[in-house]
Amino acid sequence: LFLYSSKDAMMDNRFATALVIACVLSLISTIYMAASIGTDFWYEYHTLSPAENVSEAGRSIWDEFVSDEADEKTYTDALFRCNGTVGLWRRCITIPKNSHWYSPPETDMTTNCISFSLSDQFMEKYIEPGNHNSGTDLNRTYLWRLQFLLPFVSLGLMCFGALIGLCACACRSLYPAIATGVLHFLAGLCTLGLVGCYVAGIELLHKKLPLPDDVRGEFGWSFCLACVSAPLQFMAAALFIWAAHTNRKEFTLLKAYRVA
Repeated sequence: LFLYSSKDAMMDNRFATALVIACVLSLISTIYMAASIGTDFWYEYHTLSPAENVSEAGRSIWDEFVSDEADEKTYTDALFRCNGTVGLWRRCITIPKNSHWYSPPETDMTTNCISFSLSDQFMEKYIEPGNHNSGTDLNRTYLWRLQFLLPFVSLGLMCFGALIGLCACACRSLYPAIATGVLHFLAGLCTLGLVGCYVAGIELLHKKLPLPDDVRGEFGWSFCLACVSAPLQFMAAALFIWAAHTNRKEFTLLKAYRVA
């Protein structure tokens, strides 16, 4: 009986450790995902001489960038020329604080951002960016929409999984943790899909609008946070499912042993 009780305690500690690790991974992945959604460094453009570029066009670059009529080509050209950054919700450019035509070039730069409206997120992309008569580019259109929707689906699944986990704690049962693991696995698939959609969308855009010779583009740290979040979600899902499934299996064997 003493050996039997020791075995029960060892199994409970093992499952509890797995659940604690899974909860920590889930929390970290949620923080990373929320931070990546809320920041503007998914993709960054680095221009060799942004101040000179802006001085040539004066204030018109910023006026065109923030205009309600700015199309994809207009704001992408501004991103190329002005050290732009793009997030899921906003686009930003770096310009001199005083860029009037009568002012000398400045080295004191400021970053200004404008948000994508909800209509912008669902707006059609064209085969030739900026040319509304060129027809709809369905691939880029749906990739853009998915990269907007998938992160919120991922966060929603993880939050719902957390609620189920709390219910499992209240019921003092590990079995509902299987549902938590499945939801985290689905959230990981959504995050992975988000990363894939974003990379594909950027590559297709740059085929339509190639980078100038003096501009270098690279994925930013916001994108990296989403990339890290996906494997954390998968690991948390595996631990939740393993703990719940193994505990139920051990409980079934234990019950059969007691009956015998």
